[in-house]
Amino acid sequence: MKKFRKVLDGLTTSSPVNPSGSSSCGSAAGTPSAAQTPRELEIQETLMSEHFQICKTVRHGFTYQPTALAFDPVQKILAIGSRSGGVRLLGRPGVDCYCLHESGAAVLQLQFLINEGALVTACADDTLHLWNLRQRRPAVLHSLKFNRERITFCHLPFQSKWLYVGTERGNTHIVNIESFVLSGYVIMWNKAIELSTKTHPGPVVHLSDSPKDEGKLLIGFESGTIVMWDLRAKRADFRIYYDEAIHSVSWHHDGRQFMCSHSDGSLSMWNLRNTAKPFQVTFPHGKTQRDGRKESCKPILKVEYKTSRNSSEAFVIFSGGLSYDKAGRRPTLTIMHGKAITVLEMDYPIVDFMVLCDTPYLNEIQEPYAVVVLLEKDFVVVDLTQSNFPIFENPYPMDIHESPVTCTAYFADCPPDIIPILYSIGAKHKKTGYSHKEWPLSGGTWTVGSQAYPEIIITGHADGSIKFWDATAITLQMLYKLKTSKVFEKPKTGEVGRGAELVEDDPFAIQMISWCPQSRIFCVVGISAHVILYRFSKHDASTTITSLEVRLQCDMEDIISPSDTENTPCFSDPSGHSPQPQPPSPRSITPDSVRDSIHCLKVKDRMIRMPPGYQAELVVQLLWVDGEPPQQITCMDLNSAYGLLAFGNCNGVAVVDYLQKTVLLCMSTLELYGSADPFQRLTRSPRKNRQSTSDFCMRGLSSFYSDSKKRTRTSYQSLTELSDNQVSLDLERSKSPTSAPYTPSLHNDPRGTGEPVSNLRSCHYSPVFYLLDNVKGPGRKLSLPTDLKTDLDHVNGHCTSPTYQPCPSGRGRVPGGLEGPRLARRGPGRPPFRKAQSAACMEVSLPVSSLTEGYSSRRAMLQQLHGVSMYSHDEHHTTNYSWSERESRENSFSRSRSSSVSSIDRETKEAVTTLQFAESYGRKSDTLPTPCLWVGTSLGLVLIIPMSIPTDEQERQEDPITVAPTATVLMLKGSVLRFGFLDCGGALILNPYEVWRDQHAPEDPDRPRKRKLFNFSPSSSQEAIGDGHLAVVCSERQAKVFLMPSQACLYVHNITESSFVLRADVVSVCNSVCLAIFCANGHIMTLSLPSLRPLLDVNYLPLTDMRIARTFCFTNGGQALYLCSPTEIQRITYSQEMCDNLQEMLGELFTPIETPEAQNRGFLKGFFGGNAQTFDREELFGEAAAGKASRSLAQHIPGQGGMEGMKAAAGGVVGELARARIALDERGQRLGELEERTALMMTSAETFSKHAHEVWKWERRGDRENETINEYWGLAI
Repeated sequence: MKKFRKVLDGLTTSSPVNPSGSSSCGSAAGTPSAAQTPRELEIQETLMSEHFQICKTVRHGFTYQPTALAFDPVQKILAIGSRSGGVRLLGRPGVDCYCLHESGAAVLQLQFLINEGALVTACADDTLHLWNLRQRRPAVLHSLKFNRERITFCHLPFQSKWLYVGTERGNTHIVNIESFVLSGYVIMWNKAIELSTKTHPGPVVHLSDSPKDEGKLLIGFESGTIVMWDLRAKRADFRIYYDEAIHSVSWHHDGRQFMCSHSDGSLSMWNLRNTAKPFQVTFPHGKTQRDGRKESCKPILKVEYKTSRNSSEAFVIFSGGLSYDKAGRRPTLTIMHGKAITVLEMDYPIVDFMVLCDTPYLNEIQEPYAVVVLLEKDFVVVDLTQSNFPIFENPYPMDIHESPVTCTAYFADCPPDIIPILYSIGAKHKKTGYSHKEWPLSGGTWTVGSQAYPEIIITGHADGSIKFWDATAITLQMLYKLKTSKVFEKPKTGEVGRGAELVEDDPFAIQMISWCPQSRIFCVVGISAHVILYRFSKHDASTTITSLEVRLQCDMEDIISPSDTENTPCFSDPSGHSPQPQPPSPRSITPDSVRDSIHCLKVKDRMIRMPPGYQAELVVQLLWVDGEPPQQITCMDLNSAYGLLAFGNCNGVAVVDYLQKTVLLCMSTLELYGSADPFQRLTRSPRKNRQSTSDFCMRGLSSFYSDSKKRTRTSYQSLTELSDNQVSLDLERSKSPTSAPYTPSLHNDPRGTGEPVSNLRSCHYSPVFYLLDNVKGPGRKLSLPTDLKTDLDHVNGHCTSPTYQPCPSGRGRVPGGLEGPRLARRGPGRPPFRKAQSAACMEVSLPVSSLTEGYSSRRAMLQQLHGVSMYSHDEHHTTNYSWSERESRENSFSRSRSSSVSSIDRETKEAVTTLQFAESYGRKSDTLPTPCLWVGTSLGLVLIIPMSIPTDEQERQEDPITVAPTATVLMLKGSVLRFGFLDCGGALILNPYEVWRDQHAPEDPDRPRKRKLFNFSPSSSQEAIGDGHLAVVCSERQAKVFLMPSQACLYVHNITESSFVLRADVVSVCNSVCLAIFCANGHIMTLSLPSLRPLLDVNYLPLTDMRIARTFCFTNGGQALYLCSPTEIQRITYSQEMCDNLQEMLGELFTPIETPEAQNRGFLKGFFGGNAQTFDREELFGEAAAGKASRSLAQHIPGQGGMEGMKAAAGGVVGELARARIALDERGQRLGELEERTALMMTSAETFSKHAHEVWKWERRGDRENETINEYWGLAI
């Protein structure tokens, strides 16, 4: 525990330099006045470096790019492999584990060691891995790397320790899974086929042992050759040569016949008695044409042949096989049961499927009860026990990507009553028609840990939907779904252009989310520059949605002078009379407006019946101004206690009173400064000379893509299908508007000098990672280097510059002046955007290694990625600001004059990057805190706007709110991202809020509804009034702690110089607070508060795609999440306490279960050869009989699982006794209890024996006495 002291004496506003080296900013009062001298500030910080550790907790969602499937019929655990090398293990709800191969190679095939707690994976790098599943976090025990051959197929017989491995050369190798070494026994392809065969049979596509005789191995080659190999005799029993290529083979359980699927869409049945030709060939979906020939059909990729006790007819289940002439049909799974044929259409292509059966023995009646279908973007389980084949309701959150995710929010330690309420309302809208049987994947065990507390994850989607998820105890379950599109009118069929535009675009896509769990007020920002406010109610209601229109558009640019020779003062002298240009208000109306006061979407203006749940109350829309579309909203905040909503963009900020349904404030950033503007600004040329920018506005990161309909359709398909195919990645980059354009010339430009990786840019309140200054404003010059302009004007072969003029060389040119032909503006009803920026689809089109090549700076890379003008403090010379010399040295981020960025025109707007309501001090002379709005900008400036809000409920509904900007300015490096507030004891000051009340509940005359407010203001104590409070401000480069109201900078920490901050939050961890930071270079940091002492700095996550940057968010309790793929959410923790308790929270994958015994088939069946013949594989494949394999063929790599895991994995193979011992070792506590009970029983037995012996002795002694007495009386008689 360390004490930090800061003695502040004699600080006055006239002092230009504060103790930390930051400039002290003047107040709006006019004359500098003496600030209050606070008492000695003493804060005890309890957080230490030992409290932090980075660890992944759990991954939710559908496995991205799945490749393989496997199932353990005894443990009832399912495994899914992916192209990225991941393996997902699923059991009962709560049992969900993700593990990743270090190589990252695609998983080709999975094989369970049935009921052994182990899994074998075959990867695309020709490596076999053995995973130990007997621990909560699986680990690799062994790896075997093939050096000279490529693996194509694997097969592991039930209760065998020998794995058959087929290769691309047609050879079959055998691996001992206990030692993971190759056997000397090899089935060479030239021995398997006849010597007279002149062609190579192709790769091995199938391996299986005969259900009738385990000593016979069926080998299927791709060319259509099938060989039954006698393992004992080392020769082929028979060979089949078929004309069509083979895709899969499936046995009948009696071992006398098998079925093959072929590339021509046919199924062939073979009998072992006559292998000369198939006894049956069928084309399930091929019709006979008039000329007698069959229709050409697509290949049947897989077939399963299963028998049932209740029916003499077998199940034949296969994928594919449709005729080619049926274009447009979706992928199908066909179920043939006798004469009945059922075709199940799937939404996505089928990757693999597997039939689930009761028995693990292949020589028994299989009795199938379900079929698991793995699709490219979905996971379906079909119930085979019912004639209509319904599907099971999936308990896993596999539909996160139902519509592409555009933003996320994470709330820990929510009110405990909110989750049951959301679940009860959401359950009313669930789909029906599911199977009534229990979920068939019931393996593993899971219990809610002792550390569980209510957690909610909210995801926003491209179609305008919002999903609330219960994330308590590392699980994820959908609670409630909200559709924001229902607020707006649907486009009419007769509207020209508008209807087609809405069909292909995503006008309702969610950009930002703000939620107050206590008041249950919910607010969203959409891509069409609209804000929707919702209130929660348990009752349905019929109401009208209030719509407000805001004109947040400037007629003049806020331009920073590029002059390097003038040194103007930081703040203009209020007593002076020097003229300062005053731009018009953003609410001003230009007389020559062609398309003015037009909104992008039309709100329903009639009475609407709203179901229970979140009900829309207010819609705020930004309007077109003088033919220019509104800029995207970049930040937002709401406060339920104040009843206010604030949002901003690159033009300014607006404050809305949602209780009185009025707009309180609508000002440009320059107007907020007033006379305290720290920059010298220039006005722009008249509006009539400006270029049209409607084609660039509100397109987010896809502003430089073609507008052709054909390209839009391709882009829409790419977005909705989440197309991230690595095979055609470069092609997709040029198609999808949600992927960055790829310009090879930029990588090879020798003039560029590289900077560190992942130079992206973020705003705090925008989980979709908006660039606050990414929209080219009216008449703005592109701040691009000369060598980049022409490249960006010709992205994907289409000219995108509004000033483009053809030239003989075929390349566009950028005119030197501002004048240029204006493009035709959009129609008044058409939304000025092309595509929602899906965080799921937004992947950087550059590998990590090349991200630093060819870019002279971070901004140059951003310009290439986004095709927009970038600006921030750190790319202007310090001579543009009249800071003190000490402040200039601290904030010296000037670049060389020869830099391609610093030498270009840097004219741009100042965007509002973050907003937050708080109880604070608007002026240095304030003695009591008042409601304030803190505003952060892209230039690193902080403004404080105090407000006067009536406290009485009646007055609050009627009296106006006074908003008075004070021009209080604080400065940091880079764009401001986050605010936080602490009291003088170092505790976090929570925002005041309104307690939730149901406005649509029946009226109670005895208990009238009143607003109930909770206020966490520092003024709650007299001590706090005198001390003020601490304000934590974090920007892209810096973090500072200010003492309010004196505005003195107590602590400053330069976070990074080579990178920049993407996300920062003030969070609660271990009963204390810290500043959590995520940087673009992948580092996760934590800083103590208020001293900003570094506690954690880990290079955790290399930023290889913008999806992570857009969705990364922190929350309390030391947790965070991000979208790790278009379909998956990864949750992590940076708390040591949670890392220690993680083992208790995870589910057990393996549970000790007795292996079912094989059925007794009876004497007659065994006598006539019905029983399967067993043989000793060790005798054939062991080193003594087969010798050692060549060392150059494969290399054994020991894993990290340890000896304990190896013994556990091999326990079932060794025998039942070893399994019992391992089970006891894994449960040492139970073993100890058993030993104690045994010792107690032995002690009790010994005691009982002693007592029994004594009783026996007494009884014996009594018998002797009786005999003596009897003898005495006998003699006497």
